[in-house]
Amino acid sequence: MTTTTTTQIPDDFKCPISLEIMSDPVILSSGHTFDRASIQRWLDAGHRTCPITKLPLPDRPSLIPNHVLRSLISNYASVAPESHRCQTLELEPKGLVSVLGSRGASAEVKVEALGQLGKMSKRDATFRRRLTESGAVAAVLRCVESDDLKLQEKALHLLLNLSLDDDNKVGLVAEGAIGRVVAALRGGSSDGRAVAATVLTSLAVVEVNKATIGAYPHAIPSLVSLLCEGKLREKKEAATSLYALCSYPENRKRAVECGAVKMLLRIADLGLERAVEVLSLLAKCREGREEMIRFDGCVDILIRVLKMGGPRGVQYALLTLHSLCCCSKRLCTDLRERGVVEYCYGLSEDENEKIRRNADALIQLLQGN
Repeated sequence: MTTTTTTQIPDDFKCPISLEIMSDPVILSSGHTFDRASIQRWLDAGHRTCPITKLPLPDRPSLIPNHVLRSLISNYASVAPESHRCQTLELEPKGLVSVLGSRGASAEVKVEALGQLGKMSKRDATFRRRLTESGAVAAVLRCVESDDLKLQEKALHLLLNLSLDDDNKVGLVAEGAIGRVVAALRGGSSDGRAVAATVLTSLAVVEVNKATIGAYPHAIPSLVSLLCEGKLREKKEAATSLYALCSYPENRKRAVECGAVKMLLRIADLGLERAVEVLSLLAKCREGREEMIRFDGCVDILIRVLKMGGPRGVQYALLTLHSLCCCSKRLCTDLRERGVVEYCYGLSEDENEKIRRNADALIQLLQGN
C-alpha cells in the first residue's frame, strides 16, 4: 500500500480571521496574533473586542509586530511546496493595500507599505496587473491627496510604476488620477512635483489621454509654472511632459497661452535641450510662431543652440527656425545676414542624419526666399 504524505500549512501561520497565511502578523493586547490587514479591518469596522476571546480592547488598540512568527512564516515560504508559496506571495500585496486604505494606519506605516509595493511593481508587469485588478488604485490615489508630502511622494512613485503598462494608462485616468497628480504638481515637494510631471508624461503616451490631460484645468499651466519656479530636475520633467502633451495639436495653443514660449526660451538658453524640442512643436502653430518672433532674443538663443548645443538641441533648433522662416520673409533675410546659411552647410555634413536633413531643409528655404 502506498502512503501519500501531504504538507499542511501550520495553523499557527494562518490568521484566525481570514484563515489564510499571514503576511504581516501582529499581536493584539489580548495576546492573540492576527494578520495586520484583517485585524485592522475588524477595528476599522468599530469593533473593540478581541475576535477570539471577545474581551474588551482599549479605544486605540496597539498592534505589535510578531517578528518571530513572521520570520518562521518567511522560512516556511522558502521551503514550502509551490502551491503554498504562491498563496503566501499573493497575500502580502493584499495586506499592504489594506494598510493604505486603513484609517487607523499611520502615515509612517503607509509610507513603508508604498515603498514595498513600489519595489515589487517596478519591474514586474504581472504584479502591476494584479495590483490594479485588486482595487489598489483608489487607495494609492487617496495617498497622493495626502498633506503628508513624504506619503504623497511615495504614492506618486507607485502610481508611476502602475502607469508603465499601456492597459493601465486609460484606466488610471478614468479613476481620477489626473486631478490628484495635477494637485501634487501645484503643492507637492520638489521631488514630488518632478515625479508628478513624469506620471503625466507616462499617461500621455496614450493619444486620448493627451487630450484629456491638456483640457484638465491647471494641468498645462502647472507644468509651465514648474519651468519657471522648479529646480533643475523639475524643469526637465516639466519640459518632457509638455513635449509629450504638445504632440497633440490642441495642446500647443494652450501651452502658448500659459506663457510657455518665454520660459522655454530662457531655459533653452541655459542649456536644457528638451526645451528646444518643445519649442519645435509650439512653432507648428500660428500662436507659437507669433509669440517666438515677438520675444526679443529668440533668434539669438536658437542660433546659440545651433553653434553650442548637443545633437538633439541642434536638430530641434533647425526645425524651429525652419517653422519660423516659413511664415516670415523678414526672418529669412535676418538669418541670411547672420551667416546661418553658411553655418548650415557645415551641419549638412554632420554624422547625424536628422541634423543633415534639417540643415538641408533650412538652406533650401533660406535660399528660396
